[in-house]
Amino acid sequence: MTDIKAFDNYLSDEGPAALVMREWLMPVEGPDGVVFPATFAAGDGFPGGYNIDRDANGRNVCLIDSVGSQANRIEPLFASEKYRQLVPQIVVKAGDKEISILDAGHRAGDAIVRCSTLQQELQDAFKALLKGDAAPLAKLAPTSLVFGVWDSRDTQAKLPRIVASTIRAFDVRELTRSAQFTPATDYVSEQLLDEPTDKKVSDAYAERGFIHVPASRTHGGVIASSGIRRDATLGLAALRLLPVGKDEQRTIALRRYILGLALVAFTYRPGGYLRQGCLLVLDPAKAKETLEVYPDGARKPATISPEEALQYATATAEAFGVQGGRTVPFEKERAKEDVKRDGGSKKPKKGAKKAENAVADGDG
Repeated sequence: MTDIKAFDNYLSDEGPAALVMREWLMPVEGPDGVVFPATFAAGDGFPGGYNIDRDANGRNVCLIDSVGSQANRIEPLFASEKYRQLVPQIVVKAGDKEISILDAGHRAGDAIVRCSTLQQELQDAFKALLKGDAAPLAKLAPTSLVFGVWDSRDTQAKLPRIVASTIRAFDVRELTRSAQFTPATDYVSEQLLDEPTDKKVSDAYAERGFIHVPASRTHGGVIASSGIRRDATLGLAALRLLPVGKDEQRTIALRRYILGLALVAFTYRPGGYLRQGCLLVLDPAKAKETLEVYPDGARKPATISPEEALQYATATAEAFGVQGGRTVPFEKERAKEDVKRDGGSKKPKKGAKKAENAVADGDG
């Protein structure tokens, strides 16, 4: 059995501030292949489309997969057979669907769990966190401590991310693409449909596939001239701040447990398929780098395999005491009360929507 003290140097104030991983990726077609980044809606002066930041020298950085999106790809691994024993398997039954808390975008702060029979337990756990005890939340939703959480609709309790991962492409060339939809037959000339009388009817024909529809110069992906890189960080300095009151034994047990989960998440590489047109694999020409980074800036190589992380996480989970799984019902009446408490149809306060979007992206 793995020694639960194996990584206690990471929990020491004299230990590293963080673990940092950098791995270079490329499209399956090759380094010069076209990759489709995430697209974002317009807002706050942003016209919408790809998120590309440019500098005065003509260089740019394109966001391929955001920190929130990466978290949502990694977190569900704790529901898989190999890792499910590490965390409580909490499932909410909502109508005919069963939703794992590991799939909820806001984690322990999500409406799906907030309006279930777990409501009071979660509220008590968040209140305990505000008073300096993270253990109750770790017993219910430990991945909320790993990937961050914000109880924005109730107690306002908030925890930063311990594990963060982002994929970016450097010096990209934007491409466009055009397409033309051709229907199976000319429905109007064949007198199968009447000639459209106005734009509303014409748009309806187009939407239902009855007339030709051109799509000109839409987003066509990018070519990353200087490569694509995934950067992952495990913030040990943040982990060492997790409180369990003044009980040193409970504190070290909690921090070891969360470190175990964080190491599993940090060493796990999410699947390469991100979206249509964005299938990435490791670039064999560029070495992966994993480092311990110390407060004084010193950087030392780190070698922790996924297998070692799992063994350590299994031992620390057993020592911490993981609760059994359960399925709880979503309650419509709780949801109604939740809406009333927020003012129902009132317009959100200025900035509220922005904060909501940040949390929806996992920015707890």
